[in-house]
Amino acid sequence: MVRALSFTTISLLICCGAIFAQKGVDPQTQTIKDEGNKVTSRPNDAGGRAFDWGKDKTKTRGRLPNPTKLTARRDALIASIIDVLRDQKIVVDDVSSRKKDGIIVTQPYVFAKGSVIAQNELTRYGILESNDTAWSRAQYTLTIEVQSIDGIQNNVSVNAKIEGRATNGLRAEWVTVRSSGVAEDEFLSKLIESVTGTSPEPIQDTGH
Repeated sequence: MVRALSFTTISLLICCGAIFAQKGVDPQTQTIKDEGNKVTSRPNDAGGRAFDWGKDKTKTRGRLPNPTKLTARRDALIASIIDVLRDQKIVVDDVSSRKKDGIIVTQPYVFAKGSVIAQNELTRYGILESNDTAWSRAQYTLTIEVQSIDGIQNNVSVNAKIEGRATNGLRAEWVTVRSSGVAEDEFLSKLIESVTGTSPEPIQDTGH
């Protein structure tokens, strides 16, 4: 009886092995694959997403031409320049300005206070010869000139005088550094938007 059972059991095992051998599937391997399929088939997984690496990148533009040509009456253009300066909290120096000649000069505009912020902002608005200087404040003065081409076209040029308050022990003084062109470009961008109604800044892709 025992021999009969043993023979029967061995026969069943041989048959099962033959079936799995024919299909080429290892039960343990199949189980791992099934479990893996369950994991990657979830709706929130990588298998259900579409990636677009082109979205949400910050778009930039080239530097605006300086001078920039704008179409407007000269008096209207000068009024727009003053409005833009006022919106930016930049005060016009009426003594130094010659509005009839199309020249507008501003009072110094402090754009950074504190050692860390002043250093960072001066690096952006100016070209520093050395990073060893300790800066406590930073300011710029704009000189804007409107030159008529004809009755309705004008060239607008902007020059920025960049200054940093350098501290050395108990002594502090304003030091002029070369402009990087950022202050001029930022003002021209605001002026173009004011005159034309369209901002030259690129529209950022939010991915929606």
